[in-house]
Amino acid sequence: MPTLSDAAREYARAHNDQFVNELCEMLRIPSLSGDPAHKGDIQRMAEWLEQHLRALGLQNVAIMPTAGHPVVYGEWLGAGADKPTVLVYGHYDVVPALMEDGWNTNPFEPTIKDGRIFARGATDDKGQLFIHVKALESYLKTNGSAPVNVKVFLEGEEEISSPNLVPFIKEHLDLLRAEVCIISDTSMRAIDEPAILHSLRGMTYLEIHVDGPKEDLHSGLWGGAVHNPALALVEILGKLYNADNTIAVPGFYDDVVPLTDEERAMIAKTDLAPEQFKQSTGISEIWGDLEYLIRERISARPTLDINGLWSGWAGPGPKTIIPAKAGAKVSSRLVGNQDPHKIFEQIKTLIESITPSTVQVNVELLTTGNPALFPIDSPAMQAASRAYEKGWGVKPIFTRGGGSIPVVAEIAKMMNIPVVLMGFGLDDDGLHSPNEKYSIEMFQRGIQTAIVYLEELANL
Repeated sequence: MPTLSDAAREYARAHNDQFVNELCEMLRIPSLSGDPAHKGDIQRMAEWLEQHLRALGLQNVAIMPTAGHPVVYGEWLGAGADKPTVLVYGHYDVVPALMEDGWNTNPFEPTIKDGRIFARGATDDKGQLFIHVKALESYLKTNGSAPVNVKVFLEGEEEISSPNLVPFIKEHLDLLRAEVCIISDTSMRAIDEPAILHSLRGMTYLEIHVDGPKEDLHSGLWGGAVHNPALALVEILGKLYNADNTIAVPGFYDDVVPLTDEERAMIAKTDLAPEQFKQSTGISEIWGDLEYLIRERISARPTLDINGLWSGWAGPGPKTIIPAKAGAKVSSRLVGNQDPHKIFEQIKTLIESITPSTVQVNVELLTTGNPALFPIDSPAMQAASRAYEKGWGVKPIFTRGGGSIPVVAEIAKMMNIPVVLMGFGLDDDGLHSPNEKYSIEMFQRGIQTAIVYLEELANL
């Protein structure tokens, strides 16, 4: 017999062009959270979402202030108290994009080519969050109701590490209360290989400052008797790694949850061939811990990366100096059950212990984020698997993600509910890069799957 989801899925197919046009309206708004000059655009994006949710029939729709950019909230609770409530999280802010970065088209004027929408925010995260809005619309416009209660929770600061999200959640726990949270802000390797991430890495981000002489010195007059801070810095950085490319920080791996044989088998199904990896990254050789597959290294194992270096003269022509200072930005991607603050203290302790007495060092913590690791056998996860199989047409693989979404661990911890990462992007969508794109087919399949998922949750 036809189900409520059948009518909703047919509505979504019939209204695909409308949905794409509405997505393009969103993409034209340059909602850059990190640039104060675009504060008005952030507000405009929030107002667009508020009006759209209200027009779809959601209640208690509001733009809710934080200490930074606002949250947009709306709810539909017509399924009744005996049905579960789903919290849909997404973010409407984007990272900067300029033509001179290498864009082929205006990043804030969506261009459709070869079945893909090229625009900043297309896959991260406007296109993916909009999937759930359209899935709910498809139910409300065909049946007047949805199988479960739905709360929509959209923030405007994810791209700047969500500095005001935790206080907001703490203040509104009753408002946001739900049985499961859905987040679509991740990707899969290929369109016919859907993947559900059950893990995301956390983050410890720090800066290292090395100070030497009181000011830049003439290298001819003083060179040979003054320890160059730039040299001291690279000597320090070099000692953070072992000869086998593992991380030399004492205790760094102590809290890492080992991969099970089952997990390794699942991850292996999505592993990258060496040549494919080289082609995607432009490198000549693959680096890392040889005990682990490429996919394991970039998703299920912790890292320590040097993100930036500065010292001395970098302008045109020579300037023969011994610089007074040197610095580096260093980040560590973490996995369960690593604590970002503990990792910072371990890295800091090692750096301070290996710093030569000829210079001074200061290690400063910038940002942190907790890793997230969820069991794949939970009812919410298995319902998602069935939804992909029905809506996508292919059974998904459970795997781990290498990126960090700060809100994932925070929602799971503060609200004590499972978080299901139903990613509908592709690995080559180019998020944060020039010519970011989103496949219209992925958008369509995502809506179909999100529709089925709400029905699956109602049957738990």
